[in-house]
Amino acid sequence: MKVLRDRIMQDGRCLDGGILKVDRFINHQMDPYLMKQIAIEFIRRFADEDINKIITVEASGIAPAVMLGYLMELPVVFAKKKKPSTMGEFYVSTVRSFTKQREYPLMVSCEYLSSEDNVLFVDDFLAYGNAGLGIIDLCQQAGATIVGMGFIIEKEFQHGRKVLQDHGIHRIESLAIIESLENNEIKLK
Repeated sequence: MKVLRDRIMQDGRCLDGGILKVDRFINHQMDPYLMKQIAIEFIRRFADEDINKIITVEASGIAPAVMLGYLMELPVVFAKKKKPSTMGEFYVSTVRSFTKQREYPLMVSCEYLSSEDNVLFVDDFLAYGNAGLGIIDLCQQAGATIVGMGFIIEKEFQHGRKVLQDHGIHRIESLAIIESLENNEIKLK
């Protein structure tokens, strides 16, 4: 996706430790027009799948997931990291955040994820695959089917794709793939 690749090169910044900072346009300040283009590309790539729900993880996956859900006219569920007092029965999984270097729970209400669901997971980054593993676990608990996973940016050198494939996910679409961030230089594939 050329517009995304160009934006990463223009506004993305490398931080030590393999971190790509894209908070100027994706996960802090957002570019709604770019989010719409991202959603349109995901629609194109997953057009052959029978999807009835979009799922993501709070917070950075919400914007692309909502835009995608809006355009596809589908509900969007985001896995929460803290249980609200209003949540009844829920599914829970524990995941490790690469960026924050800590573990946290992911929760989805049993009301919003069931065996009737064919879900598409959408998130901002694919790094080590930890968020994806959490979603796989939540969907298995609910009996839901994951039809695919879509990521705005994949950091190929962190091997998350293989981790997810090893856990049964064969449809993975990444809109931009980072081959390397060595020497704090962005190298796109």
